[in-house]
Amino acid sequence: MVFQARDNLHSRVVAVLKIALPLLALAILSSLFLFSRQINPEDAIPYAKVDIEDRLREPRLTDAGLSGVTADGAALTLNMAEARPRPDGSGTAKGITGRLATPDGSTTDITAGTAEVDNVAKSAELAGGVTLKSSAGYTVISAGFGLALDRTWAESRGAVTADAPMGKLTADRMKLYQKGQGGGYLLVFNGNVHLLYQPAK
Repeated sequence: MVFQARDNLHSRVVAVLKIALPLLALAILSSLFLFSRQINPEDAIPYAKVDIEDRLREPRLTDAGLSGVTADGAALTLNMAEARPRPDGSGTAKGITGRLATPDGSTTDITAGTAEVDNVAKSAELAGGVTLKSSAGYTVISAGFGLALDRTWAESRGAVTADAPMGKLTADRMKLYQKGQGGGYLLVFNGNVHLLYQPAK
């Protein structure tokens, strides 16, 4: 008799819990919706609207890239943090990094603050502190450089300072170009060239 009473009590408790627990869960879910903070979907619209209007007024690309092969077979790649193109394919850009790899295996890494790209002239004017770092061991810094997009050619737009394998070097101008068709590539410093010779230790 005692076992039967216990079985009946257990059955009643299980039956009650089968009804009570789902009702309790439903009550908890309902309270979440009743007391949750109201979200105003218009809060984020002013920020999005300003950004869209700005993009429509001044179209631009972020993380843009330009790459190609020059007439002498060099591979030129330019990456831009931001670019503002014009209908003719020209435009301006900021945050420039790039590389010029010539067929002889040499490379020149390029960094610049800004660039003005002329698609008609196939050239770019780099400014905002330009650094050219060649695999030959030269690191050249100048306020600006002209860069050809269809051939291997770069020329400083003012004085340059350079760290070279043989020491520190300053000059009024610097030019990188191919010597004749099919010739080698030259890095030439001109005008008041001064070298502080620092022999290798």
